[in-house]
Amino acid sequence: MKVYSGFEALNDIKNPVLTIGTFDGVHVGHQKIIEKLNQIATQVDGESVLFTFFPHPRMIINPLNHGIKLIQSQAEKLEKLEKLGLKHLIIVPFTKEFSEITAYDFVVELLVKKLKINTLIVGYDHQFGKNREGDLTYLVDKGKVFDFNVIEIPAQEINDVNVSSSKIRHALEDGNISVANHYLNESFQLWGKVIHGNKLGRTIGFPTANIEINDPLKLIPGNGVYGVSLRLEDKRMVYGMMNIGIRPTIDDMKSVHIEIHIFDFNEEIYGQNIRIFIHHFIRKEQKFESIDVLKNQLKEDEKITRTTLLVS
Repeated sequence: MKVYSGFEALNDIKNPVLTIGTFDGVHVGHQKIIEKLNQIATQVDGESVLFTFFPHPRMIINPLNHGIKLIQSQAEKLEKLEKLGLKHLIIVPFTKEFSEITAYDFVVELLVKKLKINTLIVGYDHQFGKNREGDLTYLVDKGKVFDFNVIEIPAQEINDVNVSSSKIRHALEDGNISVANHYLNESFQLWGKVIHGNKLGRTIGFPTANIEINDPLKLIPGNGVYGVSLRLEDKRMVYGMMNIGIRPTIDDMKSVHIEIHIFDFNEEIYGQNIRIFIHHFIRKEQKFESIDVLKNQLKEDEKITRTTLLVS
């Protein structure tokens, strides 16, 4: 997959078959669109193209109150799109100026003159351009004038999937990891660095790796205990239970921390960048009446987590 930052270094793409969107999460609905892109590209002897934006448009249009966290980092998104067989990814820096481009200039200057598109694939409710003045009817009309095809993804096809990035965000915030993973068609991931903590976990028999998430825009699931697997820098996979929260029984921190007790593991991995795959929700975070009660609960959590992850 070739990745372009804007249009300046854009090479000639053969008969571009293109779709447009932020594609946060690259969920099952997005995956169906990429599959369709590739199918049409094969039919017209062309190549599939995704025209996307960064940062997320809501962050620019409403900078003080966008309230959005991203399901994926840019690195995660690129990796997933490449696995799906996308040939070209154009990442346009979304700015206030870009948001002011008219629908006509967007179609003629970018899609027709710069990209020379063959086919445009859009959803039934797609709107674009300044004041969202462009829609499907507008595109079909301009396609006839400038000689490109427009293929609509029907409402029925989108509704059958019944998924959106917003639904996934809400599921993650609620700790409903099974729903999020179903919509993503894979386990939700966190990428982060192992940092030093206060090492209190060791004193109660549950040493933990404290994690600093690489991307500050990344959405963190709701507070609680989760069953996870981890890919270390040497590519080994290990398993454990992760706590997201403020540790109310121990020190009641004000900010949310992420720490993982890795099963059957006794190595120093400080400074490593690891990938965390979240598979199961175990329980919500809660405050216990004593450290001993907490230790007993952690033992029970480990039993449940080992069973759900099928780790002996």
